[in-house]
Amino acid sequence: MSLRPATTAALEAAGLDPAAIEALVGATVTEDLGGGVDVTSAATVPADQRSTLDLVARATGVVAGIPVAAAVFDVVCDGDAEITVVADDGARVSRGNVLLTVTGRTQQLLTAERSALNLLCHLSGVATATAAWADALAGSGTRVRDTRKTTPGLRVLEKYAVRCGGGVNHRMFLSDAALVKDNHVVAAGGVAAAFDKVRAMWPGLPVEVEVDSLAQLTEVLDAGADLVLLDNFTPDQMRLAVGIAKEHAAHTGGKRCLLEASGGLTLPDAPAVATTGVDFVAVGALTHSAPVLDIGADLRPIA
Repeated sequence: MSLRPATTAALEAAGLDPAAIEALVGATVTEDLGGGVDVTSAATVPADQRSTLDLVARATGVVAGIPVAAAVFDVVCDGDAEITVVADDGARVSRGNVLLTVTGRTQQLLTAERSALNLLCHLSGVATATAAWADALAGSGTRVRDTRKTTPGLRVLEKYAVRCGGGVNHRMFLSDAALVKDNHVVAAGGVAAAFDKVRAMWPGLPVEVEVDSLAQLTEVLDAGADLVLLDNFTPDQMRLAVGIAKEHAAHTGGKRCLLEASGGLTLPDAPAVATTGVDFVAVGALTHSAPVLDIGADLRPIA
């Protein structure tokens, strides 16, 4: 099993590790086969028959995962397939748009079909959900960010899909940056104490602190937090928080601390949040609850 140079180049351009994607695709296909073969395709399709398979959007949305789907066909077809990319990741598509075309042995195309669609539909669903938020926040200066509420094993791909939809990634791993949350505060004995402990151990690491009140916000601003997560703040409270952060920066002569709103926010909340001046809105639903984008596969046997 190996990826075509074009697929490898596309994955690298997307910031994805080709070897990791190939391993993920291999595991996905192996799971689908269950240690055997595609019994239906083997019984109904002549071994030497060739066809063209079109992956086609059945709904309007934003595409993500085209090179990942291509990798599935690379792996299953073992290099014996011609792949034409029609739509690029991040593109807005409508019902009926062809996204990817693959020509190869029919049995292999049908074996690869579901694994390719599972990944492509899911990632495109994440990108589409993100784009809805990005559109709702457009022009405000507030940007939508993901969280670590991701599908185990798919975090890198889901966060890539968020980028395709116009969103911004939060930390990828626990080691990328510190995020002091309520349980850390309890364990450390206070919000400022928790911040100080992290900064002392990891002096060069970005530190974000979660607060649930304006009083805590003032405390962590004085401590020197780089970013503050406003947990379950109302839009009015967010607006006050932005004002407090601006006043603190003016008083200290430093840059204003960045603020991120979080806590059960839904798309209808976006316009109100956008008027508050917060820098980010964290939306876990982008990855943990995004519906798939409906994408189908149409087979055209070659005479």
